[in-house]
Amino acid sequence: MIVLGIESSCDETAAAIVNDEREILAETVLSQEEHKKFGGVVPEIAARAHLEHIDEIIELTFKKAGVKPCDIDAVAAAAGPGLIGGVVVGVMAAKALALALNKPFVAVNHLEGHALTARLTAGVKYPYLLLLVSGGHCQILVVKGVDDFERLGTTIDDAAGEAFDKVAKMLGLGYPGGPMIEKLAAQGDENRFSLPHPLQYSGDLNLSFSGLKTAVRKIIESYSPDGKVEHAILSPQDTADICACFQKTATECLVFKLEKAIKYFKENYPDGEDLVVAGGVAANTYLRESLERLAKHSKLNFAAPPIRFCTDNGVMIAWAGLERFQKGYSDPLDFKPRPRWPLDANAPKAAGAGGVKA
Repeated sequence: MIVLGIESSCDETAAAIVNDEREILAETVLSQEEHKKFGGVVPEIAARAHLEHIDEIIELTFKKAGVKPCDIDAVAAAAGPGLIGGVVVGVMAAKALALALNKPFVAVNHLEGHALTARLTAGVKYPYLLLLVSGGHCQILVVKGVDDFERLGTTIDDAAGEAFDKVAKMLGLGYPGGPMIEKLAAQGDENRFSLPHPLQYSGDLNLSFSGLKTAVRKIIESYSPDGKVEHAILSPQDTADICACFQKTATECLVFKLEKAIKYFKENYPDGEDLVVAGGVAANTYLRESLERLAKHSKLNFAAPPIRFCTDNGVMIAWAGLERFQKGYSDPLDFKPRPRWPLDANAPKAAGAGGVKA
């Protein structure tokens, strides 16, 4: 079985072709550079860029794979959540191709794409415990199967990746901020500043990064003659130390909640063997190493996609589409893209409004 996947939910225009032997036949990703000068993604610019490049990206992917469009068994596209203009571009391209080829169309939840990637790259088996951590989402989930998730906890405000980007912007590091923070943090003193651990004793597995981000802002403001972030006078070492302290504290927040989640996972899913991290922030080496230590201590296997598959890509959509299609899922051509699409929309609610109690 061969499936084409199309991803256009944010600022990457991507396509990939995979098969049911867990082989990536081809992949193409075009990252939009237009947004850097704005310090973040501009939805209208992103949508126009997707529209301009989507056809050539798909064509190039088929050429790389050495297969003809008629050789595929289904066409999958990220149909949400995401920036709706970009999502519409990818979905419409997939529908048009499916219609022209008389092939099934499979709508993929972008988050499920991230969630299932480790099954392609590491052969992880259901069920597994997942930390899904990106620029727009931060969730702790049990992945029980295709379209079968139990959410244990989620961020109540900023996602971790969003906090990384906002801290980087305050420090004048540019966009995307995560890689720059990680690079500078390696040169900093992670114990110089004391930062809060929001929701550490909340009694549930939810997360919060807004207060942590605000605490960093106050530190930066203390170096400003007029209390404004943009006028702060920071030495290179000051900046590196702030990055290191922020990265360490954000990671500690995630690890603390995951320790509780692992206890729940082991009690309720005794056959589960794996702790998986996915999403854009999963590319952070400091976080990966911390989670690997946690998994080893907890006697779980640790899996993380290769760094190039942590950020948005067509491979994850193609693989999730393949898994869905194998289970008998396909969608009508009047399927409406969804700017919001909870990953656990079809799952029974966990204990309490905020998820599992710690």
